[in-house]
Amino acid sequence: MKTVFADTGYWIALINPNDNLHSKAREITQTLYPLKIITSEMVFVECLNAFSDKGTWLKQSMIKLIHRSKNNPNITVYPQDQEMFISALELYQNRLDKSWSLTDCASFNIMKKHNILEALAHDQHFIQAGFNALLR
Repeated sequence: MKTVFADTGYWIALINPNDNLHSKAREITQTLYPLKIITSEMVFVECLNAFSDKGTWLKQSMIKLIHRSKNNPNITVYPQDQEMFISALELYQNRLDKSWSLTDCASFNIMKKHNILEALAHDQHFIQAGFNALLR
């Protein structure tokens, strides 16, 4: 089973039918099936923040997705803890030349730890960090 990392943009596109990447996200999910997805609570925080002013339906849909993912054996959600924060902060500090977010840095660290080279992402930062962004 293929293992990929799922970034914020993927989850947002999957939930929001009006997102430009909605069809691509659904298509790539079906193409890669079966797959193991790794993501993080930090990614989910970004998703919830993105939907905070987008209406009740999208907010509720994201909440449901988060709850379902926590119980899905094919999805691993890394908790947001001090160790993750500190290691992401170190990468952030070491790459001041990049416009990577702290969540990007945490995601890259998770991917490196698990030898994951592909991400369900459109974000060019994944490419800058040496990964394959599957939604591009």
